[in-house]
Amino acid sequence: MLNQIKLENILFLDIETVPQVPIYGELSERLQQLWDKKMTRIAEREEQTAEELYPRAGIYAEFGKIVCVSLGFITTVDNEKQLRVKSFADDDEKKLLTDLAFLLQQSFSKNHHFLCAHNGKEFDYPYIARRMLLNNILLPKILQIAGKKPWEIRHLDTMELWKFGDYKHYTSLDLLAAIFNIPSPKDDIDGSMVAKVYWEDNDLERIVKYCQRDVLTVVQLYLRYKGDPLIKHKNVKLAK
Repeated sequence: MLNQIKLENILFLDIETVPQVPIYGELSERLQQLWDKKMTRIAEREEQTAEELYPRAGIYAEFGKIVCVSLGFITTVDNEKQLRVKSFADDDEKKLLTDLAFLLQQSFSKNHHFLCAHNGKEFDYPYIARRMLLNNILLPKILQIAGKKPWEIRHLDTMELWKFGDYKHYTSLDLLAAIFNIPSPKDDIDGSMVAKVYWEDNDLERIVKYCQRDVLTVVQLYLRYKGDPLIKHKNVKLAK
């Protein structure tokens, strides 16, 4: 199947998310109660309070927000693959997602277009869709999956492709990069540090660079799956 999809028709992406507010105490009383309820089993298992678990809130669309979306586009120039990575990053999530929705609807709304992310089907795609709805943004066509048959949904997932039908198997992007001999994107921060870098260090630019490196790795991993050569470093352009 992969060889039937043109690379220029795939939009590679990665998102970075953080808790909606920096500390548990800034949640409304109602949301504190709902967070406590959601964390009940995890808190018991890990012997921590719901408040102590709050730094994880960014992974839940109901309690987190998107601060960066990086997108990768592949073109071919003089028989060499070129990759351009662009990012939408903003403290104002609605502005970020409005810009993203416009791009997706204008440039990636045809039936031959695909999205590709690592663990995208369980995280990136539903998270983006949920946050768009919560920000009162009309979902672009490529994220509208209700009522569609599985083969009509144009979502690729490099983690799912590695599973080969094994539903229990989770493999991180970092591990796959290592075993496929792809330069690791984890040379600065990792996902567990994003909330601190955002809320305490106020360094959104550092998060953007991290997110862009992940997109580059997803692209290179996808090419490995196809048996294609990696994109040369000189042919990668990273730009916000």
